[in-house]
Amino acid sequence: MAKAKRNKVKDITPSEALSIIRKGALLVDVRENREIDRKAFNVEEFMSVPMSKFRSQLHEIPANRKVIIACHSGSRSGIASRLLAEEGHKKVHNMQSGLIRWEREGLPVKKKPSQSPLAWLTKMFRFPLQRFTKPSENMTSLICKKAPLSKKDPSL
Repeated sequence: MAKAKRNKVKDITPSEALSIIRKGALLVDVRENREIDRKAFNVEEFMSVPMSKFRSQLHEIPANRKVIIACHSGSRSGIASRLLAEEGHKKVHNMQSGLIRWEREGLPVKKKPSQSPLAWLTKMFRFPLQRFTKPSENMTSLICKKAPLSKKDPSL
């Protein structure tokens, strides 16, 4: 009895992936949304299908198109690309070493603007201080108020 022909997954480098994407292939990122929010592949043809939902959203990936599966390091994309091929997709590629190698090769990435630690601390402590100060006062005026010079001062 002859073995059933299995769809093979081709492993490709990020540079090869970008070249294929520019020719019309679709990049499917299987990282979770919080990961993509921090850093994403900067390409036109992009689709997010998180690995945690991959089996249930598998049908949304076009079967008649070349598809490149990618993740952060290549582990999740290897699993996802095999699952996709087992479901009958014939044009499946797995991006080796994922976003790590993509960045190392100097390929385009979208990054969420980072916030400096000082900005984070300022934001964290600003809200409580606003509750205790009058709208016309700022921190400098609160700190630099002069102490009364004598006990005869009418403000006492």
